[in-house]
Amino acid sequence: MSVADLPDFPWDSVAPYALRAREHAGGIVDLSIGSPVDETPALIREALAAATDAHFYPQTIGTPALREAIVTWFARRRAVTHLDPSQVVPTVGSKELVALLPLLLGIGSKDTVVFPRVAYPTYEVGARLVDAKPFASDAPDEWPDDTRLVWLNSPGNPDGKVLDIGFLREAVARARELGAVIVSDECYAELGWDAPWDCTPIPSILDARVTGGDDTGVLVTYSLSKQSNLAGYRAAFLAGDQALISAVSTVRKHLGLITPWPVQQAMLAALADDEHMLAQKKLYRERRAILRLALEAAGFRIDESHAGLYLWVTEQRDAWASMARLAGLGILAGPGPFYGTDAAQHVRLSLTATTERVRAAARRLLENPNNL
Repeated sequence: MSVADLPDFPWDSVAPYALRAREHAGGIVDLSIGSPVDETPALIREALAAATDAHFYPQTIGTPALREAIVTWFARRRAVTHLDPSQVVPTVGSKELVALLPLLLGIGSKDTVVFPRVAYPTYEVGARLVDAKPFASDAPDEWPDDTRLVWLNSPGNPDGKVLDIGFLREAVARARELGAVIVSDECYAELGWDAPWDCTPIPSILDARVTGGDDTGVLVTYSLSKQSNLAGYRAAFLAGDQALISAVSTVRKHLGLITPWPVQQAMLAALADDEHMLAQKKLYRERRAILRLALEAAGFRIDESHAGLYLWVTEQRDAWASMARLAGLGILAGPGPFYGTDAAQHVRLSLTATTERVRAAARRLLENPNNL
């Protein structure tokens, strides 16, 4: 498969629903894409501004200070205490990493790439880009013998599902049996809502209880876009198996995939400070509670959604009918079919709108519970 063979960007099909939502007298409430709307914290912006004399080429592998900060953050926030700076590398956001990792790992046409049945579509795009065989499965015993890369996503996008230690351990064991690399996309791990994840850290695949203290073949990708409002900075990182990090970094050097120096300095500030993240989480929690109550009152069922940035909802009918219903109220959602054939009756609603706009959406749902 070549780049020219990639499908049309799926969000283009949402345009008619966006147009209808914009016609609402109270304006559109756009809950379709998880793009932060709140300010980037001042301490991060100040760190970026102070680093704008970036006349030199930065290191692809990141500054020693940044790599140490990532290791420290994993120990403090994710209960992963054994990492070394040689086991991490910054990336230009997480989407480029997800899309390019099969290429960076040398995956090819004889290989299978596994990803969740309900999943962010870029996992499949990355597989198709290198002509590998995409395989959607949530059951490790289904993974075929030619599997060479496995993607997990916890908390899940779009469904907010959290994978526990037991499942992660089973998945790692199966990947090792197959000789596959297993990568967990954990970008929403700070956003736990329902018990026990409201007060217990969401497990990382790099947790020693999962790996037995051996990171061989295991990687994590993480982004600061949501918890620190850094989507525009493209600030993320990859961590895990030192040999894989070294190999991926070598290819990234050849391709010029470098996180800009000012962004690396901003990441340092973000990783060192928990307070701004906790404040942002409080805002998302408030918006989630408002929206959840209104959706349930309007006849939607909330599925999973135990963590993460979205509510995954259904009326138990075709997702496009739900999209139309919401658009009639001036609310734009994300259609479930974008995320796999198992999601034909779901829509995804993001928490990334201002509290005022989320309240507006809630009022419309409560005042028009049976609109079609």
